[in-house]
Amino acid sequence: MKTDVLIIGGGVIGAAIAHQLSKYNLDVVLVEKENDICMGTSKANSSMVHDGYNVDGSKLKGKLVLKANPYFEQLCKDLYIPFLKDLGSIVVGFNDEDMVVMKNQLENGNKNGIKGLRIIDREELLKMEPYINPQVKFGLYNPNTGIIDPFELTIALAENAVINGVKVLLNTEVQDIITKDKKVQAVKTNKGIIETKVIINAAGLFADKIASMVENIEFEIKPRKGQYFLYDKRLGHIVKHAIYSAPSKVSKGMIILPTTEGNILAGSNAEMIDDKENFATTYKGMEEIYRKTISHIFPELPRMGDVITEFTGLRAAATGEDFIIGYAKSVKGFINVAGMQSPGLSSSPAVAQMVEELIRGLNYELDFSTKENYKRGRPKPTVIKELSYDEQNEYIKKNPDYGVIVCRCETVSKGEIIDAIHRPIPATDADAIKRRTRAGMGRCQGGFCGPKILNILSKELNISPLQVTKKGKGSYILASRSKELSLLKGGENFERIKL
Repeated sequence: MKTDVLIIGGGVIGAAIAHQLSKYNLDVVLVEKENDICMGTSKANSSMVHDGYNVDGSKLKGKLVLKANPYFEQLCKDLYIPFLKDLGSIVVGFNDEDMVVMKNQLENGNKNGIKGLRIIDREELLKMEPYINPQVKFGLYNPNTGIIDPFELTIALAENAVINGVKVLLNTEVQDIITKDKKVQAVKTNKGIIETKVIINAAGLFADKIASMVENIEFEIKPRKGQYFLYDKRLGHIVKHAIYSAPSKVSKGMIILPTTEGNILAGSNAEMIDDKENFATTYKGMEEIYRKTISHIFPELPRMGDVITEFTGLRAAATGEDFIIGYAKSVKGFINVAGMQSPGLSSSPAVAQMVEELIRGLNYELDFSTKENYKRGRPKPTVIKELSYDEQNEYIKKNPDYGVIVCRCETVSKGEIIDAIHRPIPATDADAIKRRTRAGMGRCQGGFCGPKILNILSKELNISPLQVTKKGKGSYILASRSKELSLLKGGENFERIKL
């Protein structure tokens, strides 16, 4: 296979770059080592779209988040991405030290050109957040903070790219990079060699590993672990805005916020670790989050009971705590997009634009003319629960599968699940179905719908139920058929069973 540009990594950054480049008459390939896109940091973050009021505007990540923010509203309209544009955020304060931090952030926000920032008193804060700890004294209010669905953002960007001709190769792991005369030549993968003129290294937590395949590097990616609580929707009324605790040296502060679907998300702590595949939650970490932040700010939120799941995300923190976006020092045609920790998601449109400029700067003979048939959007996903009763009836008349509710918690139909399996980037495992449709994201966490989803995947993909996975690569849901269990030898005093 040959291509003009090869993107390594199917997170929100890789997807945004693919979306940006798909506008032009370029041949573009995106490779992802997992069974689906959005399998790393992009699927486990706070889902916030920052306006940049609290960033260092002199750093690259500060400049890019400030540039990117105005693009999100139109992008989400074009691609049908759930987005609460003006939810707003409040940094809450309980003491004089917190006030010092807020005044500094207010000054920084004004310096960055952010409008509407103001410090609010206790009375106003209690009106805005009736369930907040009444001991709160003041807050820094920012009306511009938005909340997005990070799964759908990543998926929508990648699907639009595919619609416009980008090839997405899943389960394709980069093993080596081939260079000649200090120029990129090809990428060796577990599925063969792909010749390319340009390589974009958007490999997230493993961007340092990929970069070291072409030269000695001066940066390292260290995972910064953050753990989260997710609360049932029945408590959704308790939190109205994105609520920050006072920030620390390594974090903007822990946060409690409503999601686009009406749950409450709370977290995360920040723990530097070595293992880039350590996604385990810990009792110590979850206790720290609940004790220091959740119970302190919203006492009515419980430690257990209405917590429907807990999960961990790993931020790809680079040496220097800034984005690393630029050419390799010794090999032409290789571009690093590394260290994409917060605000990576919020910066993604501007990151993609910067990468385009870097590719143009190589002065290769690449066709950057705009495609005549370029499509700005994608087909709007059918979401039955968002339709009126009459609209639902019309859909069900055309396709009875839309009348078969598979996931009761989130009201997801069989038709929507089948649609997800046949979207531009197919959902071929249970977690991929969950990210596209929310089936399995409700209170029972797939306890009711899980077997039904497995059966649908088996039939639509024409594979045995034993081959259906949770998230690809050996994560089989079933071990064997019950009828294949057989007694080899039995008796009154002992039995041996073949498993």
